[in-house]
Amino acid sequence: MVVEMSRDEFEDAVRDGLDMVPADLAALMDNVVVLVEDDAPAEEPELLGLYEGVPLTERGQFWAAGSLPDRITIFRNPTLAICDTREDVVEEVAITVVHEIAHHFGIDDDRLHELGWA
Repeated sequence: MVVEMSRDEFEDAVRDGLDMVPADLAALMDNVVVLVEDDAPAEEPELLGLYEGVPLTERGQFWAAGSLPDRITIFRNPTLAICDTREDVVEEVAITVVHEIAHHFGIDDDRLHELGWA
């Protein structure tokens, strides 16, 4: 059974997940936007979130400050499909948001698994 949650409610859950990021850490995020899409890419339909960009740890002196922002996308339908309750959705969204932000800071999936954020 898929949890019912409107797009607005899901976006609120994403905002709540972002609010969980400590202010000191959030202040270090640079040139990144967080988006919500209904569906994941066709090649990975079960994907809950996706980071696209250049992690802070890989930005050298020639990285252009005027570059397009990195993108963190949280996918609504795959998240709703794996959750049993609205509370599960809120928890899963928070985990996904933190997971994708960690990629922005250069933390890979293996390390995130070790830390319990995968």
